[in-house]
Amino acid sequence: MPIVVQLDVMMARRKVRSRDLAEHVGITEANMSLLKQGKVKGVRFETLEKICEYLQCQPGDLLAHVPEKLPDSTPDQSPAAP
Repeated sequence: MPIVVQLDVMMARRKVRSRDLAEHVGITEANMSLLKQGKVKGVRFETLEKICEYLQCQPGDLLAHVPEKLPDSTPDQSPAAP
């Protein structure tokens, strides 16, 4: 997936425990774990806002776009027909 969640990195930098952040945001520790692992299909802006507020960061500090590698598109190198 081209969007990578880096919440765990920011939490480590800020020395924040999942339990404390989940409590502040108002979600379960299980949902916080899923979010940290990038196993969610989406996140509410309200949730993202509370996370950024607690961690004193920007949304871009938590999410990164990593393009998927495109298949090798080199042209066929077979000899031309006579």
